[in-house]
Amino acid sequence: MNALPRSFQHVRLVLAREKSSPEGDSRNGYDLVVPLDEENRLDPAEWKEHRAFCRVRRFQPGQADLIGLLRRKPGGHWFIDYDAEESDDDEAGYRLGDERFVPGEYVSIHDGEAMHTYVVVSVTRP
Repeated sequence: MNALPRSFQHVRLVLAREKSSPEGDSRNGYDLVVPLDEENRLDPAEWKEHRAFCRVRRFQPGQADLIGLLRRKPGGHWFIDYDAEESDDDEAGYRLGDERFVPGEYVSIHDGEAMHTYVVVSVTRP
């Protein structure tokens, strides 16, 4: 992965506090390898050029990890695609293009059943 542009970062998200998990849950979250711009937002131009490297790993207790790609629809809507052959496995990010990926910030992702909020816990070079 050393051939990735410097804009690529490994972003770790973990479940923030919510009704079903009042303390949050560091065992439930996402690892993203994505390009970020100077403001730590997703970089659509770098994504377009290197989209095959924009990987996502979803981890949850008691379940096998899901591996997918970060994708972008026309109009700028970002989503996670776990299987290119199916559209019902996609998870939608809520305004991911506007979010800043810095530790302490919050990101919302709809997992197909409900919207959950995650906190950015780290941003490092892959």
